[in-house]
Amino acid sequence: MDWLYGRGRKPESEPEQTRAINPFGDETDPGRLPATPPGPVRPVPAPPPPGQRPGAGPGRPGGPGGPGGPGRPGGPGGSGRPKKRRTGRIVAGVIVGIVVLLLAGLIAGPVYAWNQIERVDNEPAGERPAEQPGTAILLVGSDSREGLTPEEQKRLGTGDTAGKRTDTIMILYTPPSGKSALISVPRDSYVTVPGEGKHKINSAYAWGGAKLLTETVEQATGLRMDGYLEVGFGGFVDVIDSVGGIEMCIPKDIKDKKSKLNVKKGCQQLDGPTALAYVRMRYKDPRGDLGRMERQREMISAVAEKAAGPGTFLNPVRYWSLLTAASGAVSLGKETTFPETVSAALAMRSLTGTGGITLTVPISDPNRSTPAGSAMIWDKDKAKALFADLAKGDTSNLDQYVTK
Repeated sequence: MDWLYGRGRKPESEPEQTRAINPFGDETDPGRLPATPPGPVRPVPAPPPPGQRPGAGPGRPGGPGGPGGPGRPGGPGGSGRPKKRRTGRIVAGVIVGIVVLLLAGLIAGPVYAWNQIERVDNEPAGERPAEQPGTAILLVGSDSREGLTPEEQKRLGTGDTAGKRTDTIMILYTPPSGKSALISVPRDSYVTVPGEGKHKINSAYAWGGAKLLTETVEQATGLRMDGYLEVGFGGFVDVIDSVGGIEMCIPKDIKDKKSKLNVKKGCQQLDGPTALAYVRMRYKDPRGDLGRMERQREMISAVAEKAAGPGTFLNPVRYWSLLTAASGAVSLGKETTFPETVSAALAMRSLTGTGGITLTVPISDPNRSTPAGSAMIWDKDKAKALFADLAKGDTSNLDQYVTK
């Protein structure tokens, strides 16, 4: 290294020329690098052709045989297709998210609506009939005009009568096995009202509300009412409209001034006000109250079937509209449970076709003069046998009581 540091150089001598260090230790030609260093020679790659990325080529990323090239994942002819896999995962995630939201809505909606429903005290005091197998729900249609403006009363043809009476009384019975039954109790039935003597059964509601009506029905039938459900005029209209109306087949042209019903013969879609008029009309029906009760049962089963159909659950707007309408229309007994209410809804839906039985308490005289006015008298023997079957949880013999 003397030449580098200038050791041994004479002062008067000229500066020594710079020499290159031979990295290979070859001193044969000082000052120059060897022309060909020992070992393998790495070729210098040629510049890529125009349009090709540097480094692309056979066996290289982006070239044939490399990642992104033909026959490799992500390239032409490759089978991996990472971009499509990522897109598929995104789409699947979106679908799962939508399903989760729908399920949450299907669950949260009824919970919210359930907490908005008005509760009424219908549990009678004192001795009551023993519990029978299955479930018996007392369904009551009130003719209350509460909440209706004078304009709405005129439009719906309800009149402006004050107070509350029962326009409809039914017993919905679901046995442990077999067909469910919807039994109409004529509102003019002449029965014993506890503490009041013999009167029309709807007087019980006018005098003592849901509690006295429940007690009267239990004593007259020998059945224990497990639940109670009541709906008024306005609520009935709202529920019908919330599901987009109900299709009914009208047997003949009907024009009734009292109920403001004006419909033509044939199957047609009825909105809320028209449906209310249809189930309330009786003066133009040759069977009077008996014909009206038959239409009421038909309407209830039709509403239940449409409300529980796929068109409701697959339509979030209709689903929410139905829940809010039902929660505002219905009043439930304080002890009526959620499972009992759901069971009642499913039972009402099963009444369509051959899935259930609809009938009226057997009548021996539909128009007897009594101290309470013209009233309906039950056929004592048939009514007793009917309710005895229900008390045993048996609906297999009810077809004999269906009036043709």
